[in-house]
Amino acid sequence: MFEALTDRLTDVFQRIGRKGRLTEQDVDEALREVRRALLEADVNYRVVKDFIAAVREQAIGEDVLRSLTPAQQVISIVHKELVRVLGSERVPLTWASQPPTVILLVGLQGSGKTTHVAKLGHHLRGEGRQPLLVAADIYRPAAVEQLRTLGRQHDLPVYDEGTQAKPVEIVKHAIKLARERRLDPVIVDTAGRLQIDERMMQELEEIKAAVRPSEILLVADAMTGQEAVSVAEEFHRRLQLTGLILTKMDGDARGGAALSIRSVVGVPIKFIGTGERVDALEPFYPERLATRILGMGDVLSLIEKAQQQISQEESERLQEKVLTGTFNLEDFLNQLQQIKRMGPLTQLLEMLPGVGQALRQQQVQISDDEYKHIEAIILSMTPEERRHPDIINFSRRRRIARGSGTSMAEVNQLLSQFKQMQRVMAQLGDMAGVGRRRGGLRGLLGGGNPLAGLGDGGLDALMSQGMVPGGMPPGPSARHPTAQRPKPKAGKKAKKHKKKRH
Repeated sequence: MFEALTDRLTDVFQRIGRKGRLTEQDVDEALREVRRALLEADVNYRVVKDFIAAVREQAIGEDVLRSLTPAQQVISIVHKELVRVLGSERVPLTWASQPPTVILLVGLQGSGKTTHVAKLGHHLRGEGRQPLLVAADIYRPAAVEQLRTLGRQHDLPVYDEGTQAKPVEIVKHAIKLARERRLDPVIVDTAGRLQIDERMMQELEEIKAAVRPSEILLVADAMTGQEAVSVAEEFHRRLQLTGLILTKMDGDARGGAALSIRSVVGVPIKFIGTGERVDALEPFYPERLATRILGMGDVLSLIEKAQQQISQEESERLQEKVLTGTFNLEDFLNQLQQIKRMGPLTQLLEMLPGVGQALRQQQVQISDDEYKHIEAIILSMTPEERRHPDIINFSRRRRIARGSGTSMAEVNQLLSQFKQMQRVMAQLGDMAGVGRRRGGLRGLLGGGNPLAGLGDGGLDALMSQGMVPGGMPPGPSARHPTAQRPKPKAGKKAKKHKKKRH
């Protein structure tokens, strides 16, 4: 979402970084570019005005202008102000002293309320809670059935009374059931409209008065731009919101709502939706988003995603295999599948410092579909072939190509690339050998994921070999060193019979 803004800000900082010393005029020119970039990203004008004033006041200070690294000082100031605009620190959910905790999700129709009821339930269950989802949107066609389906798919209990009961009564009965079954929290999907109307707001006020929720979270579509800010202001005026969930943060909108809504409305962003899958909901950390906007990546979030997919024991086992050069195609397949579970590859690469912008500058297109061919080829191998790729001769390659629906050239290319990747990992293992007593090769992902966690040139090395989609793979003629080619049959004229000597 912030790609355009990130690229613009990075260009500004690179220009001032080339200057040894900064003058007040240099700072003003840079801030004019920053102001233009923020306004083009659809950030609220008042927020931009206050932001630029705060940065300028600190950036033209004597300590900055006379510093040996003035550009870095300015970037640090911009980062600090971005964090302040976004909310300074993470604000967790408020829990009731007497369970169950009631969480109302409110918002306009189409913002993703029903989906995010399930996402929030899935997220909180991962934290050890026992949530109950409540279908209180009786007006939108199929809203109740949608929540039932999401509940069945992800093993989350759903309470509903169809579409004839009153929403207030549905929520009251759900809370009673949750108390009896010791379920906590109760997450309520409320009705929305295409636009704010009096009837909807009155119904929400009635529910609030009847059940006194601990949290009232507005689900706002980040792609609606400044309209999301106006919607949040009206909901806050009528309901006193306690937090926000910004959805579609993986979209191609300019991202201004995320930077504006906290400052204008004064309500913290608590979660962001980053995709359609039920696990695509992240707690909102202002500092992490600020570093992502400035092109510094978000390694902490990447580490957390990786830790959800791989245990400490598995991490240490893979680390050892990389260091000792025994990483094989079976391990590689497992890593591919774990990376896919972590989310779209593009999002993961954006979390690595500088990688996202480098890919955009080189106009590299990355698609998760490109992994399907690799998976098909590896799955067509026998376990012995995956563990020992060197035994794959010509006949085996032909069988693998037929079984995976690919060509011999693609099989040869994969094996050649994997061999080259092993060499890269061996080099990384050599570099990590010195620091093994301090924990060894952990990589950016906390250890254990040699694909997504290489960093410091390792990712570029893999991309250059084509093992990460979007790299420049060798041509179809690339073959594994051990490939056996069929010998041409000799014709009759080529046959020579030598007389035996007695």
